[in-house]
Amino acid sequence: MSDNKVKVTIDGITVEVENGTTILNAARQIGGDIVPPAMCYYSKLKGSGGKCRTCIVKVSKGSEKDPRPMPKLVASCRTTVMDGMEVQNITSPEVLEARAGVVEILLINHPLDCPICDQAGECDLQDLGYEHGLQKTRYEFERRTFERIDIGDKIQLHMNRCILCYRCVYTADQITDSRVHGVLNRGDHSEISTYIEQAIDNDFSGNVIDVCPVGALTDRTFRFKNRVWFTKPVDAHRNCPTCSGKVTLWYKGPDVLRVTARKDQFGEVEEFICNTCRFEKKSTSDWAIEEPTRISDTSVIAANHYETLRPLPVIRPNEELREANKKELEKTVKY
Repeated sequence: MSDNKVKVTIDGITVEVENGTTILNAARQIGGDIVPPAMCYYSKLKGSGGKCRTCIVKVSKGSEKDPRPMPKLVASCRTTVMDGMEVQNITSPEVLEARAGVVEILLINHPLDCPICDQAGECDLQDLGYEHGLQKTRYEFERRTFERIDIGDKIQLHMNRCILCYRCVYTADQITDSRVHGVLNRGDHSEISTYIEQAIDNDFSGNVIDVCPVGALTDRTFRFKNRVWFTKPVDAHRNCPTCSGKVTLWYKGPDVLRVTARKDQFGEVEEFICNTCRFEKKSTSDWAIEEPTRISDTSVIAANHYETLRPLPVIRPNEELREANKKELEKTVKY
């Protein structure tokens, strides 16, 4: 093994990674169900992570040199691996219980907007709520509410849905010339807002829509036009003097309803795109069409998609489910 490589075992699967790699990125190299969910971490944005705590894991062995377990659950996006480290994610009931608690906190002030929200069908919080959420909330107090505001002529902010992941703030900080929005106030009064009512009009401002994991920042040119599972995503490109010009076109019949940046298997933007490509080029003649966009089989968008072949994910063993299926099969054979 190279001096720059270390071995880490996550849920019984060992992988060799570069020294300094976080537990989350080590799990991503393995892939499948053992990858912890991440609502605030974004590999393309420096400084992101450590805020939402959905990626918490249990380190049952610190390293070969010091095999003692870490006393508390740790954020996998902020914890670097050590040689010989052993980590539990979906194999730890403690982690699953704690993650369910984190999801409950994220949903405390989040409104039930899924039936009308444009993010429905590609919402990370929706996926988390389905996997770890309770059937009803235990929260009995009045939820915090904000008025919807337009931050620029193409972006609308629903602060009620925001989980304060800071992704949009980091995006504006790192890929635009000037940031005019951020997190104002503290505690329960914290909110994303623009400074002194300035509108966001930078040429790369539309990327805050793509990085938002919920429906807090939405595309005003696409709002309420269609549900994403009724659209057909297609990869395309154009010669753009401002950005790479590599995008995903979302079709409904012959019409391009919206244009987004391409995302990888973890839902992160591969290359940020300019507002011209995003908002002003919605005709097929503007683009060179490449191929259907690859959609995960677990996504609701795949139900209306025409590309179905995918590599099989890592399947978690579920003895309780297997036993239940066995009993049902026996009933069928018997009767």
